[in-house]
Formats: sequence, C-alpha cells, structure tokens
Amino acid sequence: MSPDPVRGPSFAAPGARQSALSGNGLAVASMLTWAAGFPAAEILLQSWPPVALWAARALLAVAVMVPVWIWIDGPRAVLRARWGHAVRVGGFGLGLGMFLIILAQKLTDPVTVAIIASCAPLIATLLELAAGTRRLRWNFALGVVVSIIGGLIATSAIAPAQLGLGALCAVGSTTLFCWGSMATSRDFPDLSQTGRTTITLAGGAIVASVLIGLASLAGFDIRPQRPIDTQQAGMLVIYALISLGLSQVLFIASVGKLGVALASFHINVAPFYVMVIMLVLGEEWNWTRALGAAVVALAVVLAQDRPGRQTA
Repeated sequence: MSPDPVRGPSFAAPGARQSALSGNGLAVASMLTWAAGFPAAEILLQSWPPVALWAARALLAVAVMVPVWIWIDGPRAVLRARWGHAVRVGGFGLGLGMFLIILAQKLTDPVTVAIIASCAPLIATLLELAAGTRRLRWNFALGVVVSIIGGLIATSAIAPAQLGLGALCAVGSTTLFCWGSMATSRDFPDLSQTGRTTITLAGGAIVASVLIGLASLAGFDIRPQRPIDTQQAGMLVIYALISLGLSQVLFIASVGKLGVALASFHINVAPFYVMVIMLVLGEEWNWTRALGAAVVALAVVLAQDRPGRQTA
C-alpha cells in the first residue's frame, strides 16, 4: 500500500513505525534548516527592503534547484510538468507566504515570528479535515491543543508591543504555507520530492519577479541601502538555499510520510531552534520559550497515530 501524499501512511500498515520515525526526522531537519534563516534575515533586513529580499531569496533558490531537478527527473519531466498549476500554488502558497513572513520579521523579530507560527497545527488540521484526508482522533486533537498551549507559553515572553500587524502577517504566512505544502505534496505525484518543491518555488519566484517590477514602477525602493558585501552574500546563501530550498524539500518529504497537520507540529519547536542559534550569536537564554518548546515536543508525541490492535 502506497502512502497517502497528504496524510501519510496508515500506522496499522507494515513498516508504518519506520515511516513515522523517518517522517519526524525529516520534519526536525526541516525546522533546523528553516530556523537558520531567521538570524540571516535579521542581518539582511538591516539594508534590504522586504520586497527585494523576497525576490532575491526565491530567485537564488530556484536558480540552484532547477539544474538539480533536471538531473534527478530528466528534462522531459520538467517540460511536461504542470507549470500553470505550479504558478498558482507557488505564487500564493509560497510566494505570497514568503513575502508576508519577511514583512512580519521586519515588523517584529525572528523569535516572535517563529512563535506566532505555532498556529500551524490547527490551520493544517482544518485544511486536512476540509480535504477529507484526516479523521480527527482523540489523541491527535489532544496533540493540537497541547501544541497551541506550548505556543502560548512561549508567546507569553513577548511584549504586547511586538504583536499587531506583524502578528497578522505571520498568521497569514503560516496559513498560506500550510496550504501550499499540502498542495505541493498532493498535486505533483509524478515528480520527485526535489521536483515538487522546485516547481512550486519557481511559481513563487515568477510572482516575486512580477511584483518587484510593479514595485519599481510604483516608485518603491527595491535596492539594498548599501553595497552587497561578503557577509550579505553569505547570509543570502543561507537564507535562500538552506532555509528555503533545502528546508522545503525536507518538509515536503515529511508531509508525504506524516501528513501536513502532523508535520506542521514541528513548526512549533522552531522558536527553540531560533533561540539556540541567537544564543550563539549573543542573545540571552529564555526559559519560558524553552518550556514552550518542550510542551510542543510532548504534543508531537501525543499526536502520533497508534498502531491498531492485531486481530486473530
């Protein structure tokens, strides 16, 4: 029995435990690489307008990933792929979502944005229920509640002045990201994980290119405020290739094994990863956020589907 591209495999099937273990491992790796982008963006946003950083991130990721995709799936698969649908999924789910998260970080700070993304499990669960790909079991519902509690515990360490428009942008970005990830995993079954990720990222890059052109025509400043030096180039590589390209490939692979709802639980641990990275860069340790991350980790364990009883 092949796994469901959205919900993941039945945990009563042979090998389901191994699939769950690998799916959770992929999700952890995805969140670690995603978290690395927040400190990088914090440095880049000191001189880059959000719209310019958004476009540069998407275009650099696609420029590197398309040749890799051609090498994996072959030129024919690339040419015959559903490009029109990819532009819709990538443009809204990843392109617009990516812009909103950059804007949210510009208005708040990296840890705040990662914490507000704690609504992802609830949003993803609602999407799966609407699509008919998940039945709401008691342990999963409990996991969603505990995950949100973990996010609220971590958010209690944030001053109210940091919320507002930035928080709304982060919630909107999380909603679009969950929908885009579910559609990416579901709607391109003939492509590899790299191909699925690349084609929707390309859709997001196309939309980014169009919007940055419109922003320029409207008179907005789309150029960095100072020349791009070695530090900025390095941060852009981390932000585009590791925090976006590699992270998204890992997350889409995780969605294929666990479903978008359960995979999204791991997003709630991202504030802890961001905090650890920021700690290395000189920020202070925050026990409240660490407690929130621990509660979210408990939620991931609670929400795992249990194997069905063996019948004689």
